[in-house]
Amino acid sequence: MLKQHIKKWWASSIIIFVTLFYSGFAAAHGKVTLESDICVRNMAGSMVHLSTYQPQYDPEAEYCTEIPHEGETLWVLDLVDHALRTMPIDIKVVRNNGDTPGETITSLHSTNHADGVIKGQFNLNKGQYTLSITGLGIPALHYEYPLQIQSKNLTDTFFAVTPYIIAFLLIVLFTDKYLKWRQIQH
Repeated sequence: MLKQHIKKWWASSIIIFVTLFYSGFAAAHGKVTLESDICVRNMAGSMVHLSTYQPQYDPEAEYCTEIPHEGETLWVLDLVDHALRTMPIDIKVVRNNGDTPGETITSLHSTNHADGVIKGQFNLNKGQYTLSITGLGIPALHYEYPLQIQSKNLTDTFFAVTPYIIAFLLIVLFTDKYLKWRQIQH
């Protein structure tokens, strides 16, 4: 009888842990308003949205500024503001060297983007970069995205996972106490 309770306890604890752990990471980028989306830049009421993809690693995943692997990365820039769609747009990726900008890795000048979408790709090594977008209008509009390629911050990962570990351990503790209490009652 006790072995059955332990098996049920273990199975339910694992299911609860997986559910808690998975649901916290599922809400990363998907269903947020445009104003609170971390991939949107706003300048004087004019907005742009950046999405990056690495289909060779995960065809379904969409990233913004933290790109998990070095190498070929596809990017899509959505010009949310209709006024930007009539302006020439300069896009530049620069490697960061400490506090000063470094060499320009790639650049693009776009004049044909009436649909509001500019697409491209870059091939970046591990490190930090800045993606600069400049709308060449009057006044000029400038947006920047810091890009981190394959740089995992273990401190952030630890603090993101810690609440789930604590919740799991508390569930284990309370389940154990409950099973012992039930065993004494019978």
